[in-house]
Amino acid sequence: MGIFDLFWLFFMVTSVWPAIRQKMLEAERLRLIHDIEKKRNSRVIVMIHRQETMALLGFPIFRYINIEDSEEVLRAIKMTDDSIPIDLIIHTPGGLVLAAEQIAHALCRHPSKVTVFVPHYAMSGGTLIALAADEIILDENAVLGPVDPQLSDMPAASILKVVERKPIEEIDDRTLVLADIAEKAIRQVRDTVKDILMHRGKMSEDKADELAEKFSTGTWTHDYPITVEEARELGLPVSTEMPEEVYKLMNLYRQPAQKRPSVQYIPIPYLPDEKGKRINNR
Repeated sequence: MGIFDLFWLFFMVTSVWPAIRQKMLEAERLRLIHDIEKKRNSRVIVMIHRQETMALLGFPIFRYINIEDSEEVLRAIKMTDDSIPIDLIIHTPGGLVLAAEQIAHALCRHPSKVTVFVPHYAMSGGTLIALAADEIILDENAVLGPVDPQLSDMPAASILKVVERKPIEEIDDRTLVLADIAEKAIRQVRDTVKDILMHRGKMSEDKADELAEKFSTGTWTHDYPITVEEARELGLPVSTEMPEEVYKLMNLYRQPAQKRPSVQYIPIPYLPDEKGKRINNR
């Protein structure tokens, strides 16, 4: 074998190695997801958003909850029998309200227990999804966040304050239009949060109304970190019993340069066996 042949062999190996490595990583993720499912006898859905970098051009891509994510999560829930619990592992800065609300409502409608695991943070739309869970398991240092709507990179609640504090003749038409939309957006998000918190009798109407007001009306800045202690004080069903496997799974999502899906699950229907206790594909 000559130098030229060695060069081409090296070129081919280096060309296909990234794809091979990615396949190995995907297989390791699915293996660990499957292990968590066997241990907890549940459907595990993973939704992780990290900043990624284009392999060739080197500029960052910011991941967030979008319609594609909601479609995948809803499909996973649809493929899960009503008797099977759902475990959602989430790591996200937030995203589209429509997508987050779709996921939250779908989780609320699932008859069996829903657990949301937050190993690091679930802000904005991620918090909205977490509120739909029967149990929220946070790392001791993990945080949630407010769900107040944002319009044109501005908090809806702050837009309303401008209209309240300035004479109407000093406010331009665009701000008035934004204020009208802001009022509707806050009302819609507040009603959604209230409905989610009251689902299956998780919280009384008065308590749900109080929390919905806090979470959606600009009580805090949009990036305010709600810690485990504060979440408990608010009355949320929070635990810190995070399984070790969740941390191991997070280690397999280390901002790869190549494209990867942000939602993963074992793509087969899950049904109970004859005894109704275990899943029949184990």
